[in-house]
Amino acid sequence: MAAAWPSGLSAPEAATARLLGVLWFVSVTTGPWGAVATSAGGEESPKCEDLKVGQYICKDPKINDATQEPVNCTNYTAHVSCFPAPNITCKDSSGNETHFTGNEVGFFKPISCRNVNGYSYKVAVALSLFLGWLGADRFYLGYPALGRETVTREVKGFTESRGFPLFCDIFVVIIFVLWIGKLSRD
Repeated sequence: MAAAWPSGLSAPEAATARLLGVLWFVSVTTGPWGAVATSAGGEESPKCEDLKVGQYICKDPKINDATQEPVNCTNYTAHVSCFPAPNITCKDSSGNETHFTGNEVGFFKPISCRNVNGYSYKVAVALSLFLGWLGADRFYLGYPALGRETVTREVKGFTESRGFPLFCDIFVVIIFVLWIGKLSRD
């Protein structure tokens, strides 16, 4: 039989009691985000960027009609304004703790986007569909080497097969135009 501790608990029970005491102390002195509680007794507020989904709502980005990408897209990133929910307190980008009512911008969330450098998506698609066999879309988008390669490949194919690739390209365009016409009548 194990020797009794002076308090009347056996060694395993005393170790369990100490472990529970340490766990209780840790849970009381740390906040829900793992940060040590402030000296005032309250919990330290998280950064607004670290809020959980459902604690904020972000506006949809403004989309450029010509490029179909967010207006402020730079380096493959655009930023949208996000509003913390009412009665949420968090630290803004300058480190100030703010209590939000739901109408103030709390932070800007980065979203991914493509840099299109001002080229129109509609023009590029139209050039690809109707003049793609000449590489016009590649020249338009600023890829002259790919455009020359496309023209060279088509000319070579035209001369070697007596016009079959050009016939196929023209045939596809005619079918596409007829299909668009049929859709517009329905």
